[in-house]
Amino acid sequence: MAAQPVIAPKEILTDADTDRIIEMAWEDRTPFEAIYYQFGLTEDRVKELMKKTLKFSSYTLWRTRVENCHTKHAKKRNGSITRFKCDRQRAISSNKISKR
Repeated sequence: MAAQPVIAPKEILTDADTDRIIEMAWEDRTPFEAIYYQFGLTEDRVKELMKKTLKFSSYTLWRTRVENCHTKHAKKRNGSITRFKCDRQRAISSNKISKR
């Protein structure tokens, strides 16, 4: 599999960016690679952001959920899943990938 292109992380995340990253991190269908392509944050940086932003109990709940979710990592995903959002979900605001 090809290596990910290097994308520079945004220097300053706005409140809207932070909210969108947290929302994407909680979504089961959104892989970390989608967050990386939109915001330049690696999985480790997303984990740091979540730990810093969420209450500790919410963070541990999220981490447990991510560890048991096979759709959060593109390499573990079923090959039939080719989108980042549910087909029943309408356009997501601020989602640059869906507006290509």
